[in-house]
Amino acid sequence: MQFNATLIGEMIAFAILILFCAKFVWPHLNKAIEERQLKIAEGLNAAERAHAELKDADNKVAAEIRHARQQAAEIIDRAQQQANQILDKARADAIAEVNRQKAAAQDDIASMAQRAREELRERVGALAVQGASKIVQREIDASAHKAMLDQLAAEI
Repeated sequence: MQFNATLIGEMIAFAILILFCAKFVWPHLNKAIEERQLKIAEGLNAAERAHAELKDADNKVAAEIRHARQQAAEIIDRAQQQANQILDKARADAIAEVNRQKAAAQDDIASMAQRAREELRERVGALAVQGASKIVQREIDASAHKAMLDQLAAEI
């Protein structure tokens, strides 16, 4: 291999190209590469933070769902207790009303029986007076003999 001026010129040109690239091109490429590395690192960090936030959000949602279910169960329990209380009160009111109506009916029956007895006594007394008047063949004055009729009704 012969060293001639062309080879030395090419080596000088190559050296100038390397110096030019090292001085002007390489810093810009390094800066672009470093910026890209920073962006990628920031993106990865943001993805990790987002993933952690997503886990936290999932945990919060699960906790809220548990809390909501617990509250729903408590509301249902309170509603059932209130329904049972209302039913118990309605039963007690119905029983009291039945007892009141039963007592009123018994009072009505007792008063009707008393009136029927009194009416029966009056009719028996009237029949007794009619029977006695037929026997005596004269009519007895009912107002004059009221005491006698009351005594007869009391005996019957």
